[in-house]
Amino acid sequence: MDIDAFVAAHQDEWARLQELTRRARKVRTTTPDELDDLVTSYQRVGAQLASARVGYADDAPLINRLTLLVADAHGVLYGQRDTEVRRSIRDLALLRFPAAVYRIRWFVLAAALLTFVPWAVFQIWLAVSPKALDVTFPATVRDQYIHHDFAAYYSSQPAQNFATQVFLNNIRVAFLAFASGVFVCVISALLLIYNGANVGMAGGAFASVGESGKFWGLILPHGMLELSAVIVAGAAGLRIGWTLIDPGERTRFAALTEESRRAGPILLGLVVAFLLAATVEGFVTGRPWPTAVRIAIGVGVFFLFWGHTIVYGKRAAAIVEHHSRPDALSSR
Repeated sequence: MDIDAFVAAHQDEWARLQELTRRARKVRTTTPDELDDLVTSYQRVGAQLASARVGYADDAPLINRLTLLVADAHGVLYGQRDTEVRRSIRDLALLRFPAAVYRIRWFVLAAALLTFVPWAVFQIWLAVSPKALDVTFPATVRDQYIHHDFAAYYSSQPAQNFATQVFLNNIRVAFLAFASGVFVCVISALLLIYNGANVGMAGGAFASVGESGKFWGLILPHGMLELSAVIVAGAAGLRIGWTLIDPGERTRFAALTEESRRAGPILLGLVVAFLLAATVEGFVTGRPWPTAVRIAIGVGVFFLFWGHTIVYGKRAAAIVEHHSRPDALSSR
């Protein structure tokens, strides 16, 4: 095919790509059909550019024209994808996550009670009962645990390795707390109780020998955020379990599907929270810094998590509820 025939055969496609690119750049968004057309046209013209570089390499104006067309379309397409990614992240952080947490706020309260009541019971019990302490922590291991093992755990590996291990473990615990909600709340509740009781037993052991300050100095920097995230995951599991107990007018399967979908933003948001908590645990908790500094960092990330969630929660929930109503959907 000579160059004139090549241009005649494809110039409508080039004009179409140029027009789609111009519209997408001006409006900053396209309809799904226009986006499909833009992607298809971009791919076709890209293939034509490759052919032109082989068959008409001496025709610099043609090569330059097609190169500019393809480059412009590429910039718009990938610029839009970057914009969509940023918009999705912003939507998750400012709308979907806080709205989803606000929606299960009473289950968050229940999950917190299931965690902190056993914590308080075991910590106080072991602190005041030598017999309970001897059963839980035999004297042969107690001193080693209190004066070495507990603190050494936080510096047992390079910080980045330890943070990664903690992050993966926390994700596993959170997933179990959430997924086990399908067992009608029972397993989720037991996991929260077990988690709280374990921390309470450690705290009671330290309190029994007057080392509470050391315990809180090692738990609070990362623990406030970490436990908050586990509690929210457990609350989502409790919500799933309660849905199976009381599905309302829905079938249990439909209710489970709907509530699982609504919990999606919570799980995505908690990945970020666990990543931040693991970073603090790996790079802050075990450092030989003043206790006040380490706890201040923990308080900071705790208030960042809950302050953000509380500030945006109620308003975000109202927005999500409005847009999910049938009348709102039909008016779009």
